[in-house]
Amino acid sequence: MPGFALDVQSTLAGRAALLRDACERALAYLDGVADRPVAPGEQAVDGLAELGFPLPERGLGGTQALRLLDELGSPATVASNGPRYFGFVTGGALPAAQAAAWLSAGWDQNAALSVMSPVAARCRDVAIGWIAELLGLPPGTSGAFVTGATMANATCLAAARDAMLTRCGWDAASQGLIGAPAVTVVVGAEVHTTLRKALGIIGLGRDRAVVLPADSQGRIDARDLPEITAPAIVCLQAGNVNTGASDPFGPLVEWAAKRQAWVHVDGAFGLWAAASPTTRAQVAFVEQADSWATDCHKWLNTTYDCGLALVSDLGTLRRSMEATASYLPGSEAEAMGLSPESSQRARGVEVWAVLASLGRDGVAELVDRCRRLARRFADGMQAAGFDVLNDVVLNQVLVSFGSQQRTDSVIAAVQDEGTCWCGPTTWHGHRAMRMSVSGWSTTEDDIDRSIAAVRACALQST
Repeated sequence: MPGFALDVQSTLAGRAALLRDACERALAYLDGVADRPVAPGEQAVDGLAELGFPLPERGLGGTQALRLLDELGSPATVASNGPRYFGFVTGGALPAAQAAAWLSAGWDQNAALSVMSPVAARCRDVAIGWIAELLGLPPGTSGAFVTGATMANATCLAAARDAMLTRCGWDAASQGLIGAPAVTVVVGAEVHTTLRKALGIIGLGRDRAVVLPADSQGRIDARDLPEITAPAIVCLQAGNVNTGASDPFGPLVEWAAKRQAWVHVDGAFGLWAAASPTTRAQVAFVEQADSWATDCHKWLNTTYDCGLALVSDLGTLRRSMEATASYLPGSEAEAMGLSPESSQRARGVEVWAVLASLGRDGVAELVDRCRRLARRFADGMQAAGFDVLNDVVLNQVLVSFGSQQRTDSVIAAVQDEGTCWCGPTTWHGHRAMRMSVSGWSTTEDDIDRSIAAVRACALQST
């Protein structure tokens, strides 16, 4: 049977047609994403088995491969970029982000070094500067784009670890941790699992931290704080993943500073509260920390694989992430010298495009509108007689439908019905449905349709 073999001339000749085909298929998918069930049907998921054919001796060619991906893959996607997906703090990519991603995919740039891509380096530097300004962080704050908040936390905490040990005369980057002074780590009782994971990655341990008690909304209780021994790292949180609440940064940062501890803030989505005058007070004094981790693919609504590690002193990050070799130019201010990765995609291009297109007011409106819509969702749930378990201060809503069994039953019914998608969680012993309103395309009508769907599913689960 005739097949495809890689031939440069024929591949070049067919490139434009193949990319136009991909664009048309992607646009057709996006045009229908708002009207389809949010979760794929069982038949579509089962159809993915057809992708598992034996690797052909001679290739199918780009056109046939793309056709199979579209016909088998598109129906089996989750409409997480649609307006009624409320799971996992997922917002879907803004058109400016998607367009920039398509353009930069065409550029096919390696953003590791400026000599590899001057445009990637420039967009990165400008975008990080804009974000630091937007979030009210100290002058000189900078950092690096990474894959997500987990790696942003790990990157910042590695810099914190090394900086704290350097004060003790220990060079962790060169000597490792065997024989090093013990680093005290402090977290809140509601610390996010990815921060614990990051602590494990950098060798400080997931479960050896001093744990501070938290209040009913997941904020660290700043009363009766313990004595801690230097070297120390205090990990705070902007935006609890269940409630959206943030730690009281003022007294906690002051307490840490008196003990010469490094303060790190896990702000995967909640740090963006600083971008709006309406919500900025929720993260007051967050700028007094030493490092911050956030996700641009959450509330800034870029495509995925776009986390950001920020530090007030870039030298601390540079010393931890140093990459030198005879064939490399000086990498002190380069992306690969500031992050765990060497080769990396040009994430800053998308972020630059989103910030340039939205401006300061647009980012603030994105945060404010999601907050208003989350409140509308909560009000609808309460009006229907269901229990809202959190103070809706940002974009997170927790709803209980009574017993654990009934709550799980309602969640399963909502996911199966398909109007919207909400996930489960457990909050202070109560099983709950968790709704994260994070997307640029969600409207009041989407919220009202979702409320009606949840109510109908709850009635059927009585």
